[in-house]
Amino acid sequence: QVQLVESGGGLVQAGGSLRLSCVASGRTFSIYAMGWFRQAPGKEREFVAAIIWNGGSTYYADSVKGRLTISRDSAKNTVYLQMNSLKPEDTAVYYCAARWRLGIVAITTTPAYDYWGQGTQVTVSS
Repeated sequence: QVQLVESGGGLVQAGGSLRLSCVASGRTFSIYAMGWFRQAPGKEREFVAAIIWNGGSTYYADSVKGRLTISRDSAKNTVYLQMNSLKPEDTAVYYCAARWRLGIVAITTTPAYDYWGQGTQVTVSS
């Protein structure tokens, strides 16, 4: 019902910046929230940031506060993750996710999301 496609990943030096994009298609009018998660090899998928589609309230993991910013463009059905002051610890596959309807599970957790993108690789070198 909803398809998500991420882009914008790549290789960047520590201290550099990247902007990830996620375009949603399908029944986008039913999206309650969108989020960014990341997963490094051998590690669990972890929450990065989320945004409520109507109103734009944002939520961040403590590890990225002040460096990463989530935003949306409703006209383009697109959510962004602006990443500044990148660290090698930020290296991971980044996934975009969409929560279709209002539910009872916190949007800072993976079970809250109904749809996932294919992921885009971000590599930060030192």
